[in-house]
Amino acid sequence: MQNLSFGIIALGANLPSGAGDPVQALRRAMEILHDQPGISMASASRIWRTPAFPPGSGPDYANAAAVIRTTLAGPGLLARLHGIEADFGRDRRAGRWSARVLDLDLIALDGLILPDPDTLRRWIALPPDRQRVETPGALILPHPRLQDRGFVLAPLAEIAPGWRHPLTGKPVSRMLAELGPDGLSGMTPLAPGSGVRHA
Repeated sequence: MQNLSFGIIALGANLPSGAGDPVQALRRAMEILHDQPGISMASASRIWRTPAFPPGSGPDYANAAAVIRTTLAGPGLLARLHGIEADFGRDRRAGRWSARVLDLDLIALDGLILPDPDTLRRWIALPPDRQRVETPGALILPHPRLQDRGFVLAPLAEIAPGWRHPLTGKPVSRMLAELGPDGLSGMTPLAPGSGVRHA
C-alpha cells in the first residue's frame, strides 16, 4: 500500500486562459487536481481577489488554497503541478512575479522540511531584492514565502487554520495575525471554490 500524504497547494491566476477568466481557471484547476492519479482534493477555500504584487505589475489575482491527499513524493507532485500549469498555457520563462494564466505552488507536504532546516531558514531570510531574481535549485518545503503572503494565508486559514509550520511551529492563524492590518489590504472573498466533491 502506498503512503498517503497531505499537501497544501496555493492557486493563483490573473490572466484569461482557455478555461476562461481567472476565477474559472482556478475552479477548473481544482477539478483537474482532484482527478489526477495519486491526488484527491480534501478541501478547498473560497476564491479571493488579491491586488497584484508588486503593486501595478498586472491585473488583480484570483487566489485560493487547497488541501490534497496524495501518494506522490514532493518532486513528482511538483512536476505534476507544473504540467497542469503548462496545459493552461503558463510560460515559466516569463520571470518571477509576472502575470500568469495559472500558478500552482506546492506550499507544504505533511511536516516535511526540505532539503534541510538551515537551507529553509536561509531562503526565508532572503532579502526582498534577491527574492525577485533568485530561484532555488531544489524543492524547498514549506514554501519559504508562506508566512509573508496574505493571499496564501487567508484562503488557507479557511480550511486549515490550525496547520503548523514545521520549522517555526506557528499555526496559520498566528502567521496571518502577524501580517498586521495591512496583510489583507485590498483582498476580498470573491467566489466559492470548485464545487468538486471532496474525498
